[in-house]
Amino acid sequence: MGLFWKRKSGDQFVSLKLNEPLAAADKLAERLETPAAETASVDRARAQTLPPQTNSTRGPGSPVIDLEPTPTGAGPTPIPSERTAPEKEITVTRPLPTPERPAEVAKSKPAATVPSRSPFATSVLGLNLSLEELQAQEAALEQEFSARFRRAVAATRETLSERLDTVFQGLKQIDENLLDELEEALIAADIGVATTQHILETVRRGVARKQINDLVTLKQAIKDELLKILRQSEKQGVASETSVPENVAPYVMMVVGVNGVGKTTTIGKLASRIKAEGNDVLICAADTFRAAASDQLAIWAERTGVPLIQQKQGTDPAAVLFDSLKAAKARGSDVLIVDTAGRLHNKSNLMAELEKMKRVAGREVEGAPHETLLVVDAVTGQNGLEQARQFLKVAGVTGIVLTKLDGTAKGGIAVAIANELGLPIRYAGIGEKVDDLVVFDPQLYVNGLFE
Repeated sequence: MGLFWKRKSGDQFVSLKLNEPLAAADKLAERLETPAAETASVDRARAQTLPPQTNSTRGPGSPVIDLEPTPTGAGPTPIPSERTAPEKEITVTRPLPTPERPAEVAKSKPAATVPSRSPFATSVLGLNLSLEELQAQEAALEQEFSARFRRAVAATRETLSERLDTVFQGLKQIDENLLDELEEALIAADIGVATTQHILETVRRGVARKQINDLVTLKQAIKDELLKILRQSEKQGVASETSVPENVAPYVMMVVGVNGVGKTTTIGKLASRIKAEGNDVLICAADTFRAAASDQLAIWAERTGVPLIQQKQGTDPAAVLFDSLKAAKARGSDVLIVDTAGRLHNKSNLMAELEKMKRVAGREVEGAPHETLLVVDAVTGQNGLEQARQFLKVAGVTGIVLTKLDGTAKGGIAVAIANELGLPIRYAGIGEKVDDLVVFDPQLYVNGLFE
């Protein structure tokens, strides 16, 4: 199973210096074989030749203190002013060896252990595992992910595949009666009338050419068409965060959708999973229309350890976004996730507000927002498709987050959205846990509907 967030995958490697020139390797070996006392004397001699360091916080004769900033994320972050950068907590590491403090004394106080950023692995590089163990671990993750996705679409599979099994029992050939049953099953799964008609045309051509003559080939033909539709939709919108160059920062994701579809939960899960892979994430609470929105986000921010920029209710959302962009650039954040009001698609004034936010983002960061994700509740079925149509007109939606996929028999809405709107399904919610927000995999989805 690949990374959840691939944009920074290129710089997550540590050089082990295995390809150093021979001379450099000899020097390293000589250094390692040097006795500790001799090494300490060399360090003292080198320190005496270095120019004195200036530090306004250090008194005469004080040891050099190495200050290392650590991200806070303990709770909501106050709004930074334009003149000052947001404050960061700092942790003092152990002092370095100096002429006044020999190496032996410096070693008396061990450095604090830095916890891993990712809760999913004890070693990011996997250096504590053999190649066989790494391969076995990856295979286990793939099987677990596939099984979870299969369980998420179980209700839809029962509506579609098992109904076909029942209809086909006792039949020796595919006739119009079976195709009528197939049409009903596809529409019941919320694949949509237009998409269903397209699939049936393909099936009829296959039957006429004697290419489809049993249930196995029939299911395979349907799977091929569904996968083709989902793959085709990835050519529009934003199918991957890697489409934006890494030197553009922060990567701005705007999340839109009506109230009750799981928008706040989705933002919290996105922030948690992206942060777990070593990225600095910031959340912007630009939903100032609903009183409880910022409070709900604050709970998620505290739970996931991600800083939150928020202001009082009624503040101009574009102003909150402006402050969040300034803060994200000041702290060097990799990703800024922007919450927006739960807009009803028939409220033109709220849609105009969303357009204003997009203009503000574009002025501050090149190409922002880089993604506009529409959160759709899979349970709503065709109503979710209508929401997507309306948001696409004014919000420039680039992708879909399909929530509650595990709680409906209408999971075919993913195909309807992909076919009728040409929008990729970016993420899918398959449970209540933090890691139950997954990258949507068309192949696993289609396989889960029939196997």
